[in-house]
Amino acid sequence: MKKLSFINKIIYFINIIVALLLLFSFALPFLPPKTFSLLSVLNLGVSFLILVNVLFFIFWLVKLKKQLMLSFFVLFIGYISFGSLYKFSSSKKIESPNNIKVMNYNVRLFNLYDWIPEKNIENKIIDFIKEETPEILSIQEYHPHKNIDLSFFKHKYEKLSGKKTKYGQAIFSQYPIVNSGSIAFPNTGNNAIFADIVKGIDTIRIYNIHLESLHIDTNVETLKKEDSERLFNRIGATFKMQQFQTELFLMHKKKCKHKMIICGDFNNTTFSYVYRKIKGNLNDTFKEAGNGFGRTHDFKFFPMRIDFIFSDEAFSVNGFKAYDAHYSDHYPIMATLDLGGEE
Repeated sequence: MKKLSFINKIIYFINIIVALLLLFSFALPFLPPKTFSLLSVLNLGVSFLILVNVLFFIFWLVKLKKQLMLSFFVLFIGYISFGSLYKFSSSKKIESPNNIKVMNYNVRLFNLYDWIPEKNIENKIIDFIKEETPEILSIQEYHPHKNIDLSFFKHKYEKLSGKKTKYGQAIFSQYPIVNSGSIAFPNTGNNAIFADIVKGIDTIRIYNIHLESLHIDTNVETLKKEDSERLFNRIGATFKMQQFQTELFLMHKKKCKHKMIICGDFNNTTFSYVYRKIKGNLNDTFKEAGNGFGRTHDFKFFPMRIDFIFSDEAFSVNGFKAYDAHYSDHYPIMATLDLGGEE
């Protein structure tokens, strides 16, 4: 520290703060938001903190200074605990006659209110889905738009709410649905639904979860106008509600005897309490077979992965893809799963 210039001492001081924040954030998945609501807000910035610490590490590495060990140490702990924010390996792609392609997509009402200033977005979404040919499709913020035709799927289950504008969640399947239902989340339009599908001799439970939305406008000018204390309190309250919704879901999940696939928009990151609780001992298909950041949300500041597909350990994860199709504020993801096991 003594050998550092005055400017570098200031930089290192900032580095210490950022490293400690990142180190502390690694405990957030274990802190229930109902008890630590304001602290839980920090998990939204973990990806940013990781990227900043990577930049600090590179900065000190270029300067050949031992201060690089601070960020390296914290990043190493994060890697051991949570894996890499960015997956450098190529996406896995294993062909199998038993493969099931499962897509998850928050379609934002098929652009009903022209959030994206482009014509026929709803048709582009349907054309995209047709081209990718998933056998199972899990949709959040579904709306029975007059131009929407998903009849190329043989079976569906939907749960809609709203008076003038109907919206909700839907599951589409090429396999027969023998049982279905919903898990009501009180005081919100969000919920979780499920469908039991039959493939061969197997019955598989498909869950589609949409946890409480944060209602954050990512426009820079809009965020500047937000009162920071009010924003933090609102996000904290949302995370409390997400925990409650997760507890309702887990009680339902506990009664399920089938192998399962959980899809959904959690409106929260991999560093959150709700991610850890919902995932449990299931496989995160992105971590098993994806690559890159796996970004699923159009957040302007850094890559956000808040949409997930989890699969029972009985499945082999033979592929995963996060798409760049910009027809919503979310990006679609698809996992390729094999219940027959690897050959």
